[in-house]
Amino acid sequence: MAFPHLQQPSFLLASLKADSINKPFAQQCQDLVKVIEDFPAKELHTIFPWLVESIFGSLDGVLVGWNLRCLQGRVNPVEYSIVMEFLDPGGPMMKLVYKLQAEDYKFDFPVSYLPGPVKASIQECILPDSPLYHNKVQFTPAGGLGLNLALNPFEYYIFFFALSLITQKPLPVSLHVRTSDCAYFILVDRYLSWFLPTEGSVPPPLSSSPGGTSPSPPPRTPAIPFASYGLHHTSLLKRHISHQTSVNADPASHEIWRSETLLQNAFHLAKLKLNQPGRRGLTPLILVRWEAQQERIAQGREFKTNLASIVFVEMWLHHYSLEMYQKMQSPHAKESFTPTEEHVLVVRLLLKHLHAFANSLKPEQASPSAHSHATSPLEEFKRAAVPRFVQQKLYLFLQHCFGHWPLDASFRAVLEMWLSYLQPWRYAPDKQAPGSDSQPRCVSEKWAPFVQENLLMYTKLFVGFLNRALRTDLVSPKHALMVFRVAKVFAQPNLAEMIQKGEQLFLEPELVIPHRQHRLFTAPTFTGSFLSPWPPAVTDASFKVKSHVYSLEGQDCKYTPMFGPEARTLVLRLAQLITQAKHTAKSISDQCAESPAGHSFLSWLGFSSMDTNGSYTANDLDEMGQDSVRKTDEYLEKALEYLRQIFRLSEAQLRQFTLALGTTQDENGKKQLPDCIVGEDGLILTPLGRYQIINGLRRFEIEYQGDPELQPIRSYEIASLVRTLFRLSSAINHRFAGQMAALCSRDDFLGSFCRYHLTEPGLASRHLLSPVGRRQVAGHTRGPRLSLRFLGSYRTLVSLLLAFFVASLFCVGPLPCTLLLTLGYVLYASAMTLLTERGKLHQP
Repeated sequence: MAFPHLQQPSFLLASLKADSINKPFAQQCQDLVKVIEDFPAKELHTIFPWLVESIFGSLDGVLVGWNLRCLQGRVNPVEYSIVMEFLDPGGPMMKLVYKLQAEDYKFDFPVSYLPGPVKASIQECILPDSPLYHNKVQFTPAGGLGLNLALNPFEYYIFFFALSLITQKPLPVSLHVRTSDCAYFILVDRYLSWFLPTEGSVPPPLSSSPGGTSPSPPPRTPAIPFASYGLHHTSLLKRHISHQTSVNADPASHEIWRSETLLQNAFHLAKLKLNQPGRRGLTPLILVRWEAQQERIAQGREFKTNLASIVFVEMWLHHYSLEMYQKMQSPHAKESFTPTEEHVLVVRLLLKHLHAFANSLKPEQASPSAHSHATSPLEEFKRAAVPRFVQQKLYLFLQHCFGHWPLDASFRAVLEMWLSYLQPWRYAPDKQAPGSDSQPRCVSEKWAPFVQENLLMYTKLFVGFLNRALRTDLVSPKHALMVFRVAKVFAQPNLAEMIQKGEQLFLEPELVIPHRQHRLFTAPTFTGSFLSPWPPAVTDASFKVKSHVYSLEGQDCKYTPMFGPEARTLVLRLAQLITQAKHTAKSISDQCAESPAGHSFLSWLGFSSMDTNGSYTANDLDEMGQDSVRKTDEYLEKALEYLRQIFRLSEAQLRQFTLALGTTQDENGKKQLPDCIVGEDGLILTPLGRYQIINGLRRFEIEYQGDPELQPIRSYEIASLVRTLFRLSSAINHRFAGQMAALCSRDDFLGSFCRYHLTEPGLASRHLLSPVGRRQVAGHTRGPRLSLRFLGSYRTLVSLLLAFFVASLFCVGPLPCTLLLTLGYVLYASAMTLLTERGKLHQP
């Protein structure tokens, strides 16, 4: 595809739109690569918004774009490889971004698609705390607030890429897609590896093209003052949006940008002169100048690192503010944003990269004394990435997930994201080799400051998990695994001691209660530049912990210690339920072992015992078999041991649970009912009774108390035949009701024979558990009647067919066989009548 360089930009856009419909996907990408290489930025900027939307989809979710969230290499290998090459950090799309970044182009981004707290802040004419939005809010000519942000090409691209995870419609449940295999997830991993490097100082520049053109320059972004990152203003510090500084307020960033642009070209020119005879004398001078400015060039490239990571954090985590979180504690609050499992998995990937990025600081750079020495902005950003950008947003995000996520196995994604954040030592370059289960590795004391400055992440969320675990079915292997995972992480040697030390520092009395505002950090300096130094850190550990808690929960928060009496009570209740769940899993395993292999087939035929009450208790253990029972028992056993280590529970306490609550049979050998109290309208479950039912520990023996003829049709019955037989028997009962009553009232053998067949069996032995049901049935009596429903079951029909087949083997015809079966049944019924009457004579 070749276009003349003098054509109009509108024609270029129209041609690309037509090609997107008419040409194959591979040809479209080849044409786009050539357009990016051949056309100048003046013409490319008109197609840039359309191209970004074509790739990531529209912000309203109507257009899915290239559908990166469903594109997998094993399903569509050709399209997958083309997309990954085109969108790679060093690929054609990023070259287009850098090409446009060299010019002063701006693109409108709607404020309405920003995260809720940011959108609300801008609409209220309050400048958001994050400097990401500073100098970008547009105004209407009349002076009012505009609805768009003015973003440069790099920002526009990263905004769209990050928000496509949120704005696109959730994947249908019927579409089984593994998130970690999708193109979007892998692109996130590549971008994070590129913009958050753990080796070296800055992301590497784009390599030059084979044609010898100069490499595309890095993006020119406005300077973002480090000192204002992540700080939470009180109401007095909120600035009106009209007070935002000019885009050109910091000339340092422009100087860095222009230095890099000119020197990249100069260096490329120097490489050309190396091969030109007679001009070698000029090359060293240019190279010396180029090398002298490498530090300033590196600072310009660091814009990409800071901006990309901040955008990801803002778009994926900043959906809840502290005020919104406090409102969401009400049970009647309406959820403003509900994350998906895919969203949570991507956030977990972001946290892993941020931990690795922050831990890549050298020991001499990570020491507190390093703050007083001259350090590069990237090193300062590594120190501030997690505490100042991520901590509060992630805490509110996790609080919402813990309180609103369904009580099912999908919570595992949230759980693993939380545990990944709690263990930064797993992503340290000097991490130890993983220990065995019997000897887990010890958490180094150097991580104590992280634990203390993230105390609520460990303590309050742990208590929240306990409350969730008490409401789940611990007999399920998936739920048992989650309890095991949390207990194993918190049982790492020295971790519980560091958490307990952090709680002691927070609970230390002080003469003056600190203000909710972080006193650890200085007030934001919005006039600072990209190279602004960090404020000095406060070394008082107790004050750090208090500042952390008050900044996340407010000064009037009610803190529940993880090692306090309330949390210990929850742990004891969880240990009790784990013990009961182990017994339940064992009983299910025993029942499965006792059942013969052909039990289900015989039940279908009706040859096994029938459950006339229709009660059935099931969970995923019934579907997965003995292996899942073994895993559940193993998970629960280890989780109980870990909890004993963390909270120093005694063996006597655990044995007490087994003796007091592990018994599930009463004196008569019958299962006990769930714990309940008797109210005016019947039995009322207590909280303990609800836990027993949820975990399958106890259940009500539900019996059908209505007319047996009106029971729901069973799986071992023929529906049409049952309905026909019911109409026939109802007509006979209605027609001969008087005669049947007279026969059953006789005192001779004929009366006993009729009562055996026509009177409802077992009616006198039925018992009602509910007083309401007893009152309703007290005045209802049933007379003698005929029931033909047994003829509608597969068991009866198969038995008759089998009898006729055996008779045919002995040359017995259908009519003689019918007479023999009738005679045999009469003899059987007569014997049963005599035994029934004799049993009644011996009753007191």
